[in-house]
Amino acid sequence: MKLNQIINSLLETDLYKFSMGQAIYHQFTDYKTTWSFKCRNTDVVFTSEMVEEIKDQIKAYCDLRFSEEELEYLHKIKWLKGSYVDFLRLWKPRYDDFEITTDAACGLTIETRGTWLNTSMYEIPTLAIVNEVFFRMTYDYQDLLEDFKVRLDKKIEKIASGSCNIGPFSEFGIRRRLSGEAQAYAIEKLMAATYPDSVFVGTSNVFLAKKYGITPVGTMAHEWIMCVGQGNHKHNPAYSNWFALDAWVKEYGVLNGTALTDAITTDCFLRDFQLTYATLFSGVRHDSGDPKAWGDKIIEHYKALGLDPKTKTLLFSDSLDFERASDLYAYFKDRSKVAFGIGTYISNDTKVPALNIVMKTTLCNGMDVAKISDVSGKGMCKNPAYVEYLQRCIDWRMNHRNQYEV
Repeated sequence: MKLNQIINSLLETDLYKFSMGQAIYHQFTDYKTTWSFKCRNTDVVFTSEMVEEIKDQIKAYCDLRFSEEELEYLHKIKWLKGSYVDFLRLWKPRYDDFEITTDAACGLTIETRGTWLNTSMYEIPTLAIVNEVFFRMTYDYQDLLEDFKVRLDKKIEKIASGSCNIGPFSEFGIRRRLSGEAQAYAIEKLMAATYPDSVFVGTSNVFLAKKYGITPVGTMAHEWIMCVGQGNHKHNPAYSNWFALDAWVKEYGVLNGTALTDAITTDCFLRDFQLTYATLFSGVRHDSGDPKAWGDKIIEHYKALGLDPKTKTLLFSDSLDFERASDLYAYFKDRSKVAFGIGTYISNDTKVPALNIVMKTTLCNGMDVAKISDVSGKGMCKNPAYVEYLQRCIDWRMNHRNQYEV
């Protein structure tokens, strides 16, 4: 490797990978998935030297193991069970699951194939590696880091001074961070400041949560709904949310309960988010579409079910900055609990544009899977015919509600 090792602990991932991982381990150990990398920036090119560095960094990541101290930390998270922690004691990433080539317009392709238990864990470290390699090998990294620090100080002043008030918020930026160094610096600065009407509650990065003694944050991702709901060929994919919510409740009961609404549109989600699930889950997460229209819809849904929206949390996590979060907080704070997960704005705001890179599940058990969110452009299915089929299933369900559906 030409750079220092980027991922130095298997804890250096988002908490929801462990939350989903436990449920996968207990219920879907035989599921197999394929994940595909995509760079959405049309002007970005990864050189062959970068690709080789990315390969070397991923090989180094695959040599890591959980330490007993790390496993003990995970076991103290109240919804993680001893059986899963014991599995992690034996678990290791497999470099053989990766296929990394230059066969793409951006110069980099990455696909991972294997058990869902394995491939799910690769997404976040891989994206963090790609980001850091790109920025360190393309620009004057120290210059970018200094610019990052100046910008971060100005941002924190917005909530420290009270010009922006956002209530509880967490840092969600590992997958698109400038570097591990930058993310750690941001968390240190956020912890050190005081705020009149904002509260820094934690980070999705489990490694940094452990390091700084703050709360690790995260529940589920789109992969959960896509694989559970669409990975079984016997399932009607328009009911993906029901299958996913049902499996989650079997695993966690009332614990760890923030539901993601937009895997196959929020309107379809609400067909399944009826009284039992709406009661058991402590809140819902927004990740696409108009956030105010979404929140209004969720609040009205709670009211229609006879539930008090003020007892439930609206968690916003889509392309946020402090100004946007402050506006949403003011709009919703008297009608519901409100929280924010803020990523790239905290972890990679510099004089150069951040990368818009993703790794998404494209196959589960040999079958296409897809996301149809509340805004176009966020999906990544390789088979347009399947996306069309999924949309037809959703449309039919939404247009043919029957007396037996609850």
